[in-house]
Parts: sequence; structure tokens; C-alpha cells
Amino acid sequence: MTEAAKLTMIVAGGGIGGLSAALGLANKGCTVTVLEQAPQFGEIGAGIQIGPNAFHAMDYLGVGPAGRGRAVYIDKLVMMDGVSGDLVAEMPVDEPFRARFGNPYAVIHRADLHGVLLDACRAHANITMLTNQRVVAYETTASGATVITEAGERYSADGVIGADGVRSKIREQLTGGDQLRLSGHVAYRAVLPIELMPEDLRWNAATLWAGPKCHMVHYPLQGWKTFNVVATFQTDVSNVGVNEPGTREEILGRFGDIVPKARKLLEKPTEWRRWVLGDREPIENWTDGRVTLLGDAAHPTHQYFAQGACMALEDSVCLADKIERFEGDLAAAFAAYQEERIVRAYRVVLSSRMLGKIYHAQGVERKIRNSVLGAKTPEEFYNGLQWLYGGTGLSARTV
Repeated sequence: MTEAAKLTMIVAGGGIGGLSAALGLANKGCTVTVLEQAPQFGEIGAGIQIGPNAFHAMDYLGVGPAGRGRAVYIDKLVMMDGVSGDLVAEMPVDEPFRARFGNPYAVIHRADLHGVLLDACRAHANITMLTNQRVVAYETTASGATVITEAGERYSADGVIGADGVRSKIREQLTGGDQLRLSGHVAYRAVLPIELMPEDLRWNAATLWAGPKCHMVHYPLQGWKTFNVVATFQTDVSNVGVNEPGTREEILGRFGDIVPKARKLLEKPTEWRRWVLGDREPIENWTDGRVTLLGDAAHPTHQYFAQGACMALEDSVCLADKIERFEGDLAAAFAAYQEERIVRAYRVVLSSRMLGKIYHAQGVERKIRNSVLGAKTPEEFYNGLQWLYGGTGLSARTV
């Protein structure tokens, strides 16, 4: 038995990050308990995009084939000018892309990816999964850590992973309560049955319509049975809302300057869900002895780079690798994990903020955006993404 295999671990949070962390640790022999605050394991949201780096991580975790089986493989990423209706730029993600980066680019329903991880965790003998367990605090010693739930229950282990999302209570205690940074952006999300999707927009692409202070995205999901639709706009918001009901009147009013071909799509959903978007400023430390953070708890990011779930998957692989490499020395393993992940993860956070500005450009800035992106070749786009998709994004040991 390796030293890692002797460890007990608690993962707070049963989302994509928490389940992938549990799976990575269990695969190294750790005994893992996952504490989920909801009454049952599940995932809210709609579609997400999965880059080659996420597939690298899924392969390492042993769920690559299952994930591929639920994904839709698009032909390209497309940006359209939402004001003129003209093509701005497109990046093929076909065979040359796959050959360069070693894995495909795909789209998947968030619940399907979560389901793949959930099935793998339930089938793993080293993983125990508990619901109705909202972690609100932790205690740490030189030899272990304990989490305390809202109901007052205590769970102890050798180490704790805070994968409890953008509103992480573990992060709140660890950092002293750094504030969520509101972007002023609101996202409306819906999943359309294919029969409601306008035929002239049924493209095998992740398509973005860029407008003044707004943009919308659509792509196929679930074997082309549905389409994911996300419409994001800027406004003055002072409170955080998650998965609230949206109104048809608000979303149509915010996209009045978008060409009819795209705007008509916003009339199709019978139900919208509304999110107020936020992230957090980068921090230099997300570890406290035998407690560390992962995924959105560590580095919450906006959706514009399509890397939130991808970064959580990468975190999980890196964490598992470090625990094995440091032979059960959790303090050293957590420190090494943080050191390897922090710059890369926060580069994604800051890059995503920048993309939000590019997508929402207006006036002269819109013209500059269209000119610069429209002149790029596929190879130039690939070169710009080499840091993200090239290799695995992980240490050489995990290749």
C-alpha cells in the first residue's frame, strides 16, 4: 500500500470539480467522502464547451470514453457581428486542430458531464457520497482537518478539499472573506428542443453573435436533440442571483440592436434561467495546512473563455498527482498543487474578463475587433491557444 492509499480525504461539494477531485484521489487509493449540500447529487445549468485540455484530464481520470460518448463534436467556433450580421471570424476544430492538440473540441450538456463523473464515483469502492451536508466551517491541525456542517455535524479526515463553488464557505474562512466581484453582466440560459431552433441557425458550430454590450451563443447538444442558447448583457447589478427565472421582456429589450436573424432565436425559449455573473480577484494562496481549494472555490471565472469546468478537471488531476508524488505528505502536496495551478488558472480568469470586453465592443472598438480577428488564419488562432491546449496543461508526470 502506498502512502497516498492510507489517506482519508473529505471533498466539500458534489459538482463537477468535487466529483472529479474525489475520483482522482480515489484512483490513487485515498478513501474519500464527498459532502454535497443539496438533497441529491445533480447539476444545474445548460451546455458547456470542452476543450482538448479537459479531455486530457478526463482521460487521466478514466472517464474520457464515457464523456466522449455524450459530447457533440462541432466543426468550428464562429463569431458573427450581431449588428451587421456579417461573419467576423471562424476557427475550425476539425482534424488539423485535433492533430495539433491531441484531443477534440466538443460541447456537452453540463448535466451529462456531471452524470459521467457521478456514475464513476458511485462505482468506486473508495468513495462515499453524502447529501444534505452543507459545509460551513473547518478546523485544521498538524495531523488532519475537520469540517462542520450547517446542522452541526463534524467530519474528520487527513485532508479537506474545498470544492464548494463560487460562494465557498471554506474559501470565506480561509481568506477572511474576500468579496465576489460583480461584472455587471447577466446571463440568460435556455435549452431548446431541436424543433424550436430556427433552421437557418442549425449550425454545427459554437456560434457567438457579438453586439454592443451584449452577445449570444448557440450550439447543438445531446445528439442534436437540443440546442444550448446563452444570451449575456451588461447592466447595473448590485446583487448576485443564480438560476432565477428570467423574463422574455427583459432579454428581448436588451438585444434590440441585434440583427433579426439572431434576435428571433431569443423569442423561442418558453423558459429562461437568469444568472448574475461574478468572479473573484486572484489571490496568492488558497491553502491552509491540510485544507485546500479547487475549481470555482479557488478561481471562479466568467464563461467567456469556456474554461470553468475545464480548469476544475485539470485541478483534480494535478491534485491527485501531487498527493501521489509527495507520498502522503499533504501539506507539501497541497503547496505544490497550488504552485503549479495558480498562474495558469488565474490567467484563464483574467483572459475571460478580457474576452467579455471584446465580445461587447461597440463603436470604433467593434470595428477594430472585427478587423483584427477577421484577419487571423486558423494557424494563428491555434498559436494563440497553444499555452492552453498544448500538451496537457499538467506536469510531465501526468502526461
